[in-house]
Order: sequence, then structure tokens, then C-alpha cells
Amino acid sequence: MNAKEFQDNSISSLLFRAADQWPDKPAITFLDASQSWLETKNRCHAAATLFSRLGVDRGDRVAYLGLNSNVCFESYYSPALIGAIFVPINYRLSIREMEECIEDCTPKILIVDENFTEQAEKLLKACVSLKAVLYTTQSSLTEGSISYERVVQEVLSSGEYCDLLPSSGDDVATLFYTGGTTGRAKGVMLTNSNFICNTNCTIPLYRLQHQWAFVIVGPLFHLAAGSRVFSSTALGGHAVILPRFDVASLLDAIQRYGVNSATLVPTMYQMILDHPDFVSFDLTSLKMLASGAAPLSAALLRRILEAFPAAEFFQTYGMTEAAPVLTSLDSKYHVLEGPNSGKLGSVGHPVEHVDLVIADEEDRVVPPNTTGQILAKGPNIMKGYWKLPEASQEALEGGWYHTGDAGYLDDEGFLFLEGRVKDMIVSGGENVYPIEVENVLESHPAVHQCAVIGIPHDTWGEAVHAIVILKDQCEATEDGLILFCKEAIAGYKCPVSVTFRLDPMPLSPINKILKTELRKPFWEGRKNKLV
Repeated sequence: MNAKEFQDNSISSLLFRAADQWPDKPAITFLDASQSWLETKNRCHAAATLFSRLGVDRGDRVAYLGLNSNVCFESYYSPALIGAIFVPINYRLSIREMEECIEDCTPKILIVDENFTEQAEKLLKACVSLKAVLYTTQSSLTEGSISYERVVQEVLSSGEYCDLLPSSGDDVATLFYTGGTTGRAKGVMLTNSNFICNTNCTIPLYRLQHQWAFVIVGPLFHLAAGSRVFSSTALGGHAVILPRFDVASLLDAIQRYGVNSATLVPTMYQMILDHPDFVSFDLTSLKMLASGAAPLSAALLRRILEAFPAAEFFQTYGMTEAAPVLTSLDSKYHVLEGPNSGKLGSVGHPVEHVDLVIADEEDRVVPPNTTGQILAKGPNIMKGYWKLPEASQEALEGGWYHTGDAGYLDDEGFLFLEGRVKDMIVSGGENVYPIEVENVLESHPAVHQCAVIGIPHDTWGEAVHAIVILKDQCEATEDGLILFCKEAIAGYKCPVSVTFRLDPMPLSPINKILKTELRKPFWEGRKNKLV
């Protein structure tokens, strides 16, 4: 097939069009090795051939567990070429949490890099759906595994590719697992059309240009980084991929490859600006910077604007369920003085394809400058949650996605965030659902009751804090409870501090813990207090 034979609402069309229009231009650089768009398209087709030989059919899942890499980038496309679904697994999860994700989506194939051999062996034993483990290395690392790279090279050499049956339109392209308020992760079903819509919107929104160099440094199991896979492909860009975030490596990559665009969370910006060698790097190639996933303080914004005067700066608001962008604050409002400076606390206007309203508890639209839940509608909104029809119906009630976030629209339609309707914590750009942590803590033999809240943190925005009531005649220490959590859940979800409470928890008339009362001592005098 060539690019003209693909439907325009297929992510596969982006890949084949890039290979047709810019065959010899660099597509990906990873660990100083580069590959062109034609090579990338052929590698994706070869990987799809491997999947097909291993029995992957239309609608089956192909999971990936590993650091950022060229293979992870390719995996956004290769399953879709035969109508299969890509599932990136958060490598920060505990093995128990990984098993839950794998058991839920039942992939036939798990692609793994050499950093996660131990986890892969456990998953293969525990999850009956897995038919094969593919290692991204030239050789197999465990008994019974297959070398992804070796087979891809064999297919490339032979030219014996499988027939293409790409997914398109409303077909699910990717499952992203996001933390759940019920204590288990939910698989967000995102379609080809969701991604095409988001890509077509964000390119003009951020004024991205053809053949720019984009650095991908955030984890590709998050869509904040994953969305750059599609925009760089659509523009014939050059994706410079780093395995994980490291300040020195990032600064070196920007300088070495002339990176034009970077999307980072506030914590990353702060660490970059604090690096002792920051001023020694030539970063003048940067033309567009974006921030999201967590609030950005005025002090940090000032530092960013002063450090990168030639780059346009944008803030975005969104979530996985929105593929991922809902609103954006344009660079012209990122000024510290003048008439536009009054919008600095905003996350901007809804983007072109998004309808957004603020509603009360009964889903009735409220007037401007009134706080309520943010509801959104548009072709970028997820299809639903994997195998969770009731949760999907609740989230998409009335055709509107219920974000669970609180905010208001001012008279000019700018969105201002006021916190979360529910209790999700955002720590360093990672979402932490308190119930997941509370479930672990309350399984400790000494814990009678607990509540987990977000408290202010100068670096991470919020830190996870546990308030614990112990059982009579029982003892526990702060360090001991934190270690107990680390054995069960991902490190970023674990409390960084614990308060032992002697008084009963404050309760509502229906005996629900009043977390607003627990938060007050920590958030007094601060903006964006969670309500």
C-alpha cells in the first residue's frame, strides 16, 4: 500500500505519507543512531509482519514495557498496520499493578527492553494471554523469548512483508492505562480519529513547522510525550528520543541536534534551569516550548521566559481521555506585564474542536466566573474505558466527558482551574489517586484508618501525604509505612510523609472523611488550594 490508499482518518496514513514525502529525511534519532522516514515505515511494516506471524489478529493487543526508544515510537504504528491495538505499560508500576493491566487487556505480545527482563519473566508466567515476549535487543535475553530486532532485520532483508489491514476512524488504536478512583487502573480507549483530530489541531495551535526537530523526553507511556509521535510524523519532523529524563542529556541533545520544540512538565523546567551547566549550552534553536500536567508558578514562568527569549511558550490543559489537549494558553498571554498578563493564571481557551462548559452537581451549565465541574465534548474524546461500560457511561454521561476537575470560565472564555472535584493528586506531573494508596495503607496490620491528600511541594507541585490513625495497642513508624507502600505500588504514588492522628477523622453527615478539612492547614495562604 502507498499513502494514497490509506484513509485520512488512519494514523497509518501519517506514517506512509511521511515516508512518501520525506523518505531520506531523519525521522528518529535514539542513542546517536538515526533512521529515515522510509526506514521507519519499513521497520514498522516488518514489526507488523512479526506480530502477524505470531498470531496477532485485528483487535488484538500488543503491549510495550520499556524506556523510550525507537522501538517504542514504532510501536505506536506497527500494531495499527494490521488493525491491532498498542498498549504502553507504565514501567514505574509495581509488578502487581503491571499484572493487573496485562490481565485486563490480555495482549498476545509483550515487547520488552533489557531493563525489564525480571518483570517480563514474571508477567509471562502470571498472564495466560501472553503468547510471546519480544526483546528489543539483537538477541533473546530469556529462554523462549524472541529478538524483535533480529526478526525485523530478517524481514527487511527478505522483503517478505505481511498484507496491511490498518485500523482507521473509530477503531481503537491505543489503550493507555490511567489510575482509577476505584483503586484499579482503567484502560482509556483512544481511536485513530481521536489522534488525527488532536494532531490536526495542535500543529497550527503551537505553530509547529515541517521538518522541525522535536525532543521526546517524557515517558512514552504518557500521551503528553506520545502525542509528539504523531505531530512529528505529520510534519516529517525529526524525533530526538531520550530513554528517560536526564537534564544533562536533554541539554546536550537540544544543542547537538538543533531541537526546535520541547514539551515538559514544570518540574523538568525547574531542574533544567537549576542545572549548574545550563548557561554553557547553546539552546537558541528552540522555537516552541510547552508545559502541562501540573500548575506552573509565576516565579518559574518568569525564569523560563528570561532563559528562552526566542521561544514561544504555551501552557496546555488536558488528560489522556482527551487525546490529550482540551485547552491552551497562547504564547501572547505569557507575559509578565501589560494587558495580556492578566490571563497568566489561566490554562487558556478550549482548542478548536472542543466544546467546554462548566456544570454544577446536576450537570446544569453555570454562568461565567462560577466554579463547577469541567465538561468537554469533541472528536478527540475517548471511546470509553476498556471493558468498563458502567464507568464509561458515567464519564460520558449526556455526551459530555466529565473531567472530575473544578474550574470556571471568565467573561472572555478563558478557563481557570480551581482544583479537582475528586481527590486526585498531581505530583511532578504524575497522577496519584488517593484510594490506591489508602487501600495499601489500610492493609497494614497496625492501621485502623487513613486518608491520603496532596500537600504543597516546592519542586513537585504536590506531595503525597498520609494521615493515619493506628489501631489500639499497635505501633508503626513513618518510615515503616512508607516502605510498606513501596513494596506494593509505584514509588511516585507512595507517601513522602505521614502524620499520626489521635483524634477521629473529620466526617460529613454521611460519614465521608472531609479531606477539605485535612488539607486546610497545609494549603492556607496558597493559590490553587485543592477543594
